[in-house]
Amino acid sequence: MKYGLNMLLWTSDVNESHFGLLEKIKGWGYDGVELPVFEADKKKFAQVGKKLSELGLESTAVTVCTPEENPISGDAKIREAGLDRLKRMIDMCAAAGSTHLCGPIHSALGEFSGAGRTAEEWKYGKETLSKAADYAQEHKVMLVCEYLNRFECYFLNTAEDCSQFTREVNHPYLKMMYDSFHANIEEKSITSAVKTCADQMVHVHISENDRSTPGEGGVNWDETFSALKEVNYDGWLTIEAFGLALPDLAAATRIWRKMFPSEEHLATKGLEFMKSRWEG
Repeated sequence: MKYGLNMLLWTSDVNESHFGLLEKIKGWGYDGVELPVFEADKKKFAQVGKKLSELGLESTAVTVCTPEENPISGDAKIREAGLDRLKRMIDMCAAAGSTHLCGPIHSALGEFSGAGRTAEEWKYGKETLSKAADYAQEHKVMLVCEYLNRFECYFLNTAEDCSQFTREVNHPYLKMMYDSFHANIEEKSITSAVKTCADQMVHVHISENDRSTPGEGGVNWDETFSALKEVNYDGWLTIEAFGLALPDLAAATRIWRKMFPSEEHLATKGLEFMKSRWEG
């Protein structure tokens, strides 16, 4: 098991100014970090990757798709732009040495049609992500689809949706992840959800129901960790939490009030909690 921390707790742009913070994260006992990858700056990501390597920290990465770069759009040019975006983000992962590119890489974040997904969108998604996975395989970067709750996305909302999608694409470099925040909203049974996607699950986000310190909210953690152990999950447990440090991100994630005492409190107590539940 590896324990990770998503850097969106502090920034959407990890760079040289955060090297001191990365040293602290290593000192707290994390195995790696999750890098936000939203822009293409190969030099910067290579510098960050070099620092991570020096510290003995591994990394995964997270990105999103935009309405202008949407893998399931009915417009072929927009789908192609979505594929190009994913390729650029894969390039950044390769530069940083990140092993996984996670997130809602299947469709545009916050873009709604006013209805559920269509068979045509499903087909377009499979075609686009299959091509992206071919490119990812060349760079040894695992693509990891994240299903989101219905208030953020309409294409993939449950473990069943997401695992069916990746199974149908049937590519060794396209899998999926489980996120306790989204599951807490959408799944009728945590155990059933985890079992449903076990063969496709290569990454887990540990995220509290209010996006604050894991273990200090309302997620059913007993069932969550029990289910993960039951399916013999052995990958990353990565904390994903959001606060008020980034106004744009706070607005996007609907964080209007202070959710935790400090970022250090969340990071250290969250790691203690994960280890106590998994190793205890």
